[in-house]
Amino acid sequence: MDPKSLREEMVATQLIPRGIKDHRVLDAMRRVPRHLFAGEANLHNAYDDMALSIGEGQTISQPYMVAVMTELLELKGTEKVLEIGTGSGYQGAMLAELAKDVYSIERIAILADRAASRFRSLSYQNIHVRTGDGTLGWPQEAPFDRIIITAAAPKIPEPLLDQLGMNGILVIPVGSSFSQILLKIRKTEKGLIEEHHTPCVFVPLIGEYGWKKDS
Repeated sequence: MDPKSLREEMVATQLIPRGIKDHRVLDAMRRVPRHLFAGEANLHNAYDDMALSIGEGQTISQPYMVAVMTELLELKGTEKVLEIGTGSGYQGAMLAELAKDVYSIERIAILADRAASRFRSLSYQNIHVRTGDGTLGWPQEAPFDRIIITAAAPKIPEPLLDQLGMNGILVIPVGSSFSQILLKIRKTEKGLIEEHHTPCVFVPLIGEYGWKKDS
């Protein structure tokens, strides 16, 4: 089957039956060419229900997990979003389809460069990529309406909470380096509202407010 048909099948068999309901998210999953982000070694299973290696010890997340995290952000199209962990760029492309502007930080320069190249080739003009410690956020561009962290943290990095705007939403996997719970944090005048969602397994978030490299 061609990629478009594979995306339709992915949505029909992996996402809708598991409770993904946001039509904007489902439509973006139908549009974004995941196979172009998965890499040549993964072309044969780019739309399978699994995470895939993209080199440098990193992965492109399972389609269902991308859809869950994106849906939790409640994007309407006007938001300024901070993404921590550019990786392959697939999640960033999803965000670019659904938000106004995306600021994405990747600590591994080669992955940041590859993702930025993919964004240019696909004519995404609302994604801004930089290399650095994602746990420090992007203070020059704060506040953000939404923040998504695509790596596992021992706790929520304080700089990211500080850079989340009022009534903003932050989504992050928190736990050990081997298993986590996906958290949704809403920042309100009365404080933070925390929701626990699905168990998950992500690569570690490395940085000053995450895991150390030798952890």
